Amino acid sequence: MKIVVIGGTGLIGSKVVAMLSRKGHQALAAAPATGVDTVTGRGLDEALTGADVVVDVANSPSFEDGPAMEFFRTAGRTIVTAEVKAGVRHHVALSVVGTERLQDNGYFRAKLAQESLIKASPIPYTLLRATQFFEFIRGIADLSTTDGAVRLPHTLFQPMAAQDVAAAVAEAALAAPVNGMREVAGPAPFHLDELVARVLEFDKDPRRVITDPAATYSGVQVDDRSLMPGPDARLGTTSFDWWLANVPPPPKK
Repeated sequence: MKIVVIGGTGLIGSKVVAMLSRKGHQALAAAPATGVDTVTGRGLDEALTGADVVVDVANSPSFEDGPAMEFFRTAGRTIVTAEVKAGVRHHVALSVVGTERLQDNGYFRAKLAQESLIKASPIPYTLLRATQFFEFIRGIADLSTTDGAVRLPHTLFQPMAAQDVAAAVAEAALAAPVNGMREVAGPAPFHLDELVARVLEFDKDPRRVITDPAATYSGVQVDDRSLMPGPDARLGTTSFDWWLANVPPPPKK
């Protein structure tokens, strides 16, 4: 099949393209760097010509309320128009577990709007919601740092490796549309504050993690249900311990 991966040069997309290519499919990475812009539509019709499946793992360049909403709404409408024109048979999109419970944050309001556009589209679809990635735990620490201390709630979450997210996306792309939502998560739950502390200790980072009931996650007050998947979630196989020992952190910018 010809499968176009929007956001195909990023953390998840590049892995999806590689996995699908190894299985013998024509996987095309569609991103600004490859001449495809889903906001303006530049290069999109050409990329989707002859496509059987479109996978959208692109993210907004801004996490601010207005720009994120504008990105997901505009890109979503542009993609649907191009898919209808090209006769695409399946749209697969990556979203976030707990999106509907995190609506005090503008980015998650934008993700929910994106999901609504996909559901209303005439294209058969699969929505794949994933939990937080192991790869973003260091970023959570950075965003939660004040005066050299990392303040986090003692809330449950069930993060997963980016490789497992990509595998689930690739599998969904090769399966029939479910016209509904599926969840994927890591193999085990953790407390957010404790796992961040373990990563910082591994990195020999001097910052101290302070458990603070008033601390938020992306500006949202969360509880032990907010970030957790449902009972039917598919679980990844990569353990946190293996990931921490074997996947190097990204280079410092």
